Amino acid sequence: MLPVIHHPDYDASSVSDEHRFPMRKYSLVADLVRAKGYTLEAPVHAAQAALERAHAADYVHGVLTSSLDRKAARRVGFDMTPAIAARTRASVGGTELAARRALETGAAVNLAGGSHHADYEGGAGFCVFNDVAVAALSLLEEGRVAKIAVIDLDVHHGDGTALIFADDSRVFTASLHCEDNWPRTKPPSDLDVGLARDTADTAYLRAAEDLVTQTLSTAEPDLVFYNAGVDPHAEDRLGLLALSDDGLLARDRLVAQGCARQNVPIVGVLGGGYSKDASAVAHRHTFLVDALQEIV
Repeated sequence: MLPVIHHPDYDASSVSDEHRFPMRKYSLVADLVRAKGYTLEAPVHAAQAALERAHAADYVHGVLTSSLDRKAARRVGFDMTPAIAARTRASVGGTELAARRALETGAAVNLAGGSHHADYEGGAGFCVFNDVAVAALSLLEEGRVAKIAVIDLDVHHGDGTALIFADDSRVFTASLHCEDNWPRTKPPSDLDVGLARDTADTAYLRAAEDLVTQTLSTAEPDLVFYNAGVDPHAEDRLGLLALSDDGLLARDRLVAQGCARQNVPIVGVLGGGYSKDASAVAHRHTFLVDALQEIV
């Protein structure tokens, strides 16, 4: 079966259900995936040295010691507690492990991750460490791959990832997002497609197919990281697009099957999802598992 990565620390108890970020979704999606018959594999927490491949050492130290200054913590959106440090280290470790499993089996998923607003200098938008960037740089340094593509279909632009890899030709970054949405400043990815508000299934899927096709043909990657944020959904509080559940599932299948046709291993990470109903968000995240299972 598809390798699925999860750690209990993904659900940081210090973040209440009143917070805009539905932290409880990580426990809920794990329960749903277990009910499908999967055995979940736990990662180790990411090493500090790995985190410092993508982030400034003083920022990493501030997060890990809960000593980050208030301004930097406000930019992230969380109080910097030991639980948040443990959560983000586990999440990064999960994406690193999922990447290694994908190279072995063709596909794998981390039931967290997709923290694409974190750049070298620090975090933002509920993203503490950029798990995809850390995992990509770890694999490149180890010589496991030579070329990586990041296909980011979260509703928000992948600004942190774009900044980290702006001058790194080994990593091709592609972002399909709502142009009118945050962040207001969108540093260029290698391929950016900004959609108008209220874009629905048909137009969205056409744009996603074009982006995936162009990314794979241009980058010719050895591995794809896929950010499958479910915040393009019509019910999402922070999304501004209008996808249905069927549209999200079709999108995830489109990406998975596109990679499979090119024999490119794919790592799925959850990305965003901010509907008020955490159970509905968790259910939508299972579409990624279903889509990747079909290609293993």
